[in-house]
Amino acid sequence: MARIYLDYNASTPIDPEVIAVMRPLLEAGYGNPSSGHWAAAPARAALENARGQVAALLGCTADEIVFTSGGSEANNLALKSICSAPRKRPAHVITSQIEHPATLEPCHHLARLGVAVSYVPVDGSGLVDPDDIRKAITPDTCLISVMHANNEVGTIQPIANIAKIAHEHGICFHTDAAQSVGKIATGVDELGADLLSVAGHKVYAPKGIGVLYVRRGVAIEPLIHRAGHEGGRRAGTESALLTAALGKACEVAQVWIGITEIQRLRDLLWDRLQATFGNQVVLNGHPTRRLPNTLNVSFVGRIGAEILAAMPGIAASTGSACHAGQVTLSPVLHAMHVAPEVGMGAIRFSLGRYTTQLEVDEVASQLRRVLS
Repeated sequence: MARIYLDYNASTPIDPEVIAVMRPLLEAGYGNPSSGHWAAAPARAALENARGQVAALLGCTADEIVFTSGGSEANNLALKSICSAPRKRPAHVITSQIEHPATLEPCHHLARLGVAVSYVPVDGSGLVDPDDIRKAITPDTCLISVMHANNEVGTIQPIANIAKIAHEHGICFHTDAAQSVGKIATGVDELGADLLSVAGHKVYAPKGIGVLYVRRGVAIEPLIHRAGHEGGRRAGTESALLTAALGKACEVAQVWIGITEIQRLRDLLWDRLQATFGNQVVLNGHPTRRLPNTLNVSFVGRIGAEILAAMPGIAASTGSACHAGQVTLSPVLHAMHVAPEVGMGAIRFSLGRYTTQLEVDEVASQLRRVLS
């Protein structure tokens, strides 16, 4: 049975160049980077080199990089720290209805603590209207958080416009860039981000490492209190192994941004599906403002989970869940007002660096066999 991986938005393999950087640190990087002796030197050098590599990808300075355990921690740190800062008025946060749970769940937690949260809608392609952001602002708004690109449908938000609105009102702006880093340009100045989250395992680094970019002048309160690691912004002894891995992954990613081969294969798969199924297959997400690797499609009148179950060698994700015969759309498709008979047949194919045309051909062939 052919095994084909088309779930790169869920997690990526570790790049061989990243593995090569990690290997010597398994033996020589055991020292505590904060110590002052010879055993700490390799670990400290690896840590700071990695900080510079991540900064180079994001277009910022090394001291603006805070290493975390992943994208979820980075989002939690951004949201909770801004809302917990001393203020004379109650806190108010604006976000979108289609954020990743790593943003939505912290917002729900903050709401239980008395923080007001506004969830702006999206259109049928998953786009946020910046005017809806502007209308949601109140005198209490302290943070706006909108993801750069959606993990399910790939729609890329007008982040620079939203950030501009935030700054016109003196409001801090955060974006979850877990899906966009390494795929499209994520320069923090171009985006206008004050805070930006990165997840290592979405950019061909291991799981367990991430970054929160914190613009100079933005003060954040650490979630974890202890010593002065990461400039006092995130306590806990840093892992030279994992930070070096993420640093190298970010360095490698710079080479891939702008290469069109992954998008060519994604579009080839879409063309094959349209040619085979015609109007029985529907694209979910924006037709052009979309991550170059992401193809979310619905097979009308079918159930995505059943389709994938009939192709056990294909690793992809569905846009609906089936429990006791009831099909529930994902919150993203629901927010996009996708009709149930369409959304229940949603499958996300997310391609990556190691996807081949032979694999695309095989997936198209298996879909034709299963759905014929």
